[in-house]
Amino acid sequence: MSEKLAVFGGDPVRNTRIHYGRQSVDQGDIEAVAATLRGDFITCGPKIKEFEDKLCRYTGAKYAVVVSSGTAALHCTCMAAGIKAGDEVITTPITFAASANCARYCGADVVFADVRYDTMNIDPQKIREKVNERTKAVVAVDFTGQAVEIDEIRKICDDNGMFFIEDAAHSIGTKYKGKMIGSLADMTTFSFHPVKTITGGEGGAILTNSKKLYDRLLLARTHFITRDPALRPEEEGIWWYDQIELGYNYRLTDFQAAMLINQLNKIDGFICRRKEITRIYDAEFSTYDEILKRTEIPESDTCNHLYVMRLNLEKLKCDRKLFFKAMYAENIQAQVHYIPVYWFSYYQSLGHKRGECPIAEKVYSEIISLPLYPLMSDKDVNDVIHAVKKIIDYYRK
Repeated sequence: MSEKLAVFGGDPVRNTRIHYGRQSVDQGDIEAVAATLRGDFITCGPKIKEFEDKLCRYTGAKYAVVVSSGTAALHCTCMAAGIKAGDEVITTPITFAASANCARYCGADVVFADVRYDTMNIDPQKIREKVNERTKAVVAVDFTGQAVEIDEIRKICDDNGMFFIEDAAHSIGTKYKGKMIGSLADMTTFSFHPVKTITGGEGGAILTNSKKLYDRLLLARTHFITRDPALRPEEEGIWWYDQIELGYNYRLTDFQAAMLINQLNKIDGFICRRKEITRIYDAEFSTYDEILKRTEIPESDTCNHLYVMRLNLEKLKCDRKLFFKAMYAENIQAQVHYIPVYWFSYYQSLGHKRGECPIAEKVYSEIISLPLYPLMSDKDVNDVIHAVKKIIDYYRK
């Protein structure tokens, strides 16, 4: 006899709610912020460069530019790449909207390439099918933290003279063929939102090995304003500056950078715990036909930002909505990542229609993100597993 579900009046597996993600902030983070606030600089100070240098050492990239958010990072990459109206940018529909919006901010059109059903990452073959003379860049997203097929996408971009932008908001700490994510694409972006692997409250970064792109990214971060003495008119003094393009204020504060320095010092521990929880989930669900297994490409040594469970709905007497509702009643606040971007009203207004990427839409109908973050206790993990198994047992065909 299966347990009575909480949604039908049974006892929930836990009395307090657990959410899908949560920041890991300790006294060291607080002290790093406080020390910076007591200093002379709270923005555009020395902690910015210190954190950028630390990111370069960690990732192996030559240059880093930190900005105010992961979205700002993506926008800066498109500005640095010179993307403009009339261009096209290819990305995946299974992502947060910013991966597509960054192209729209520059006036370009977004083209969605479908995902692989087994990995849920963008399918290189589908990218090839979408490339034309207007295609300027590919924004490939390391969904949940698993690296995309970097070598294949790199070749497609090189063969067609396109920029390869890796949206690694989920994948700081992941390695591809033994190399840290951050140094393999033309530009790689990170996010430091509270549910990501490290956080500054907000924040983002762009990594690149190109000095030319680095110089453009520095300008993109600060209104495209330059103070280069070589460009200064003879009649002007050292106060002079010039805005050379339309730009934005995407600067990060020094106290956020101070926190991020301390967070990056702890990233190995964060990665270890995320991998441990992922292994426990995988092992506990491995015998359940009601849960579909995701393929991990052998090149990716993945640090999961998300644990996305896929329901085999053919084996269940419920849909994803009912399963999600039952999880909530058990005090497990799951989430869904993501609604296909082109389903949004804004993209529909641009002419996109449902059915563009059928595999992505099937994936969307099956997925639920389970809680995954380093501060989860073993009891928290076991409660999530208990809730999933309890609901499956009830709805099993």
